[in-house]
Parts: sequence; C-alpha cells; structure tokens
Amino acid sequence: MAEHAEHADHTAQPTTHPAYPVGLRLAGRRVVVLGGGQVAQRRLPALIAAGAEITLISPSATPSVDVMAETGEITWIKRRYEEGDLADAWYVLVATTDAATNAAASAEAERSRTWCVRSDDAEAATAWTPATGRSEGVTVAVLTGHDPRRSAAVRDAIVEGLRDGSIAAPQHRARTPFVALVGGGPGDPDLITVRGRRLLTEADVVIADRLGPRDLLDELPPHVEVIDAAKIPYGRFMAQEAINNALIEHAKAGRSVVRLKGGDPFVFGRGMEEAQALAAEGIACTVVPGISSSISVPGAAGIPVTHRGVAHEFTVVSGHVAPEDPRSLVDWASLAKLTGTLVILMGVDKIGKIAEALIAHGKAPETPLALVQEGTTAAQRRVDATLATVAETVRTQEVRPPAVIVIGEVVTEGPDRLVS
Repeated sequence: MAEHAEHADHTAQPTTHPAYPVGLRLAGRRVVVLGGGQVAQRRLPALIAAGAEITLISPSATPSVDVMAETGEITWIKRRYEEGDLADAWYVLVATTDAATNAAASAEAERSRTWCVRSDDAEAATAWTPATGRSEGVTVAVLTGHDPRRSAAVRDAIVEGLRDGSIAAPQHRARTPFVALVGGGPGDPDLITVRGRRLLTEADVVIADRLGPRDLLDELPPHVEVIDAAKIPYGRFMAQEAINNALIEHAKAGRSVVRLKGGDPFVFGRGMEEAQALAAEGIACTVVPGISSSISVPGAAGIPVTHRGVAHEFTVVSGHVAPEDPRSLVDWASLAKLTGTLVILMGVDKIGKIAEALIAHGKAPETPLALVQEGTTAAQRRVDATLATVAETVRTQEVRPPAVIVIGEVVTEGPDRLVS
C-alpha cells in the first residue's frame, strides 16, 4: 500500500504548480528519442551539442535525422518502440505519431523515474522543453506553461538584448582585453554580424573606417573612445602604418579594441596587414567576418551574382588600379573571356579604362552593367549602362564612390522591385 502511494505521488498530474527549472548535464549519459520526424529533427542538435549518448528508435526518419545517424552523432534503431527500450536512460523524448506508443513509453519512463518529454501531450509529461537561446556562454531558457509562442518571443527578446547590449549583464570576473578586426558589412547597421555587434558593446576603443556602418557608432556607450581612421595623424607614417600603430598602442595599454571595417576585413580591407602588424608585436586578434559588399550590394539592388542558366561563376576584382597601370595584378584579358559575372569594387573612377580593356580583349560592348551606389543604405542608388556607355553614364549621372559595379547578363535577371 505504501509502495502504491509512493508511485502515485510521482505520477504526472494536470499542472497546478510552476515547473522547477533545472539544467541537465547529459554529456556521456544515455538519452532515448522515440520518433524520427520533425520534432526529433529540431530537438536532436541540442542534445548532440550537450554530449549525450543518443539512441533514436523509429522505423523511419527525416533526411536530416538520417544524416545524423550516418555521421555517427546518434545511434538509430530502425523499428518501433518496445517495452524495455528506456532502460538506463537519463532522459527521454517521446515524439512518435502514435498515441498508444507515446502513452506506453511515457508509462515506462514513469516507472523507471526517467524524466520524459512528450511532444503530443504536455500534461502527461514529467518534463517540458523550454525555449532556449545562447549568447556567449549564457543559456537562456524560458517556460511559460502552455504558450510556446510566448516562450519563444521572451527568449528571443532576452537573447537579442544580450547580444546587442541593450540588456546589461556585466561579468563579475575580470574581463580579458581583446583586439578584434570586425567586418561591419556593406553599410546597413542591421547587416553586421551578431558577434561583431556584441564586441562593439564590449570595446574600450573603436577605430572605424569611413565606409563602415557609421550608425552603429551612435549606439556605443559614452565611455568608448571612437577614432576615425581617416583622421589619425599620419606624420612620418603612411595611413595604414598609423592605423596599425594605433591598434598596437591601445592593445598594449590593456584596452579592448575593435577595428571596425566596411564589408569583410579580408576582402580588399587590408585586414591581414593589421593582423600581421599585431602578431609581430605578440598581440593576438580575433577576426570577425563581415558580409562582403561584393555580393550583398548587388543582392540588395535585385541583382543575383549567379543565376541558373545564366552565370555559373562570379569573380570579384579590385578596380582601384587602372588596367594599364604597371602596379595592376589583374589579368584583364582572362577576365574578358569569362562568361560569368564580374564584380568590381573601388572602381568608379577607373571604370572607363576598365571597360575599354575588357572590350579590347573581346568582351561585347553591349554587355549589361549596373553601378550600385551606397548599397544597402537609405541613399542606395542603381544606375544601369553597358560596357560601351558606362564611362559617359558615370559622368552624366554623377555616380560617386562607394559603388559596386556588376558586369554580366545577371544584371537583367532581377525582379523589378525588391522589398527591403
């Protein structure tokens, strides 16, 4: 009688009390998942990341779950659930489409006192899966009873706040100074990566390019020193040397430094020169990739750099040096023979000479071309031309840098209008 009463105390009952939140440490511990459908596909990655030893029991699975089994991330037993399958399990996810199977598995989990999540009946479960999110070592888990959409919305708001700095969560341990080369993207402040934005909020000093997302600088805390790279006094140094020296000086002073660059640090951004200068002084740096203007700006203007049946490749070229200049490293003759898309950065003032060289090497004069000025910003402007007319078009339309130039048939493939 006493044994029966003890069992009854553990039986899942309609919810009258809030759930008790806890973090399960599942590394190396057996977890059983029943059902290989969409629920399993969504839940398995987090269980894999937790280091659990996962056994999936299901006669079928989605292609994504199948790949997890093929790569050894989970063990897949290709049959239906049978009594005893949950032996020695620490945690069970019941997610089959058969109500009787779910009930039987849930009952076995109850008898063995194994925490069990049920995708079909939360009231019959002994555990609930919270809406979770992560930001730099912090896991946010939200439970709101029977309103999963609200849980997800609260989760998203907290994680976004932690990432963009709007929710202050200071660390009580000493923060290690850092140097980061951050790609800010093509101009729209929303297009910087989450990691890049977070590092900005943690910086003591930000050395910014003219072409970086300037609006982000207004969001920085007042104590952050913002240095305009274009206004660093160069003295006897070249501009890049002065920037390198500023990075080194502030890093050696124990400050957290972000070098905010437009686009991606390693796409015509001289980021490697800065990384090498820091390394020469024994200073490590983090590189945060950014969305390159070479693909994002054409996309924002409705131009795909590749399109099925039109272009199977695209080539990105710096146009800051004219084709006839002895310093040029570009093989314009080879580029003229390509049938794909040619994207030129920093080439507005040289585009006339570039067009002449491409035509001289065999590119058709009527090849379509588009110049996208101030791409992704409120001032974005697209001007269309051909190789034969581009020099005159740039002059009469007063196209100014920064602008991305796209050459090829893809220019004519985009929709008439995109919603931003």
